[in-house]
Amino acid sequence: MTIRTYIYVWAGLLALTAATVVAAELELGRLSVFAVIAIAAAKSTLVLLYFMHLRQERRLIFKLLVPIALATLAIFIGLTFTDIVGR
Repeated sequence: MTIRTYIYVWAGLLALTAATVVAAELELGRLSVFAVIAIAAAKSTLVLLYFMHLRQERRLIFKLLVPIALATLAIFIGLTFTDIVGR
């Protein structure tokens, strides 16, 4: 990858960070929360693909990485949910 690519990704991350701040300042209720989460997902995708170099990896990595990440997320959400229900 070229330095130009990294600069474009960095500029995109800065723009998305500014969009997060703007979305958080707006009083839109649930829509604001969903917008901030969507922007965070876009930022994390850029970091994963470009700065962690997952874009050059083989597809086998994605076939293993995605199910493991989703299972871990489900466990975290499930444990959080059981803690909230138990209180």
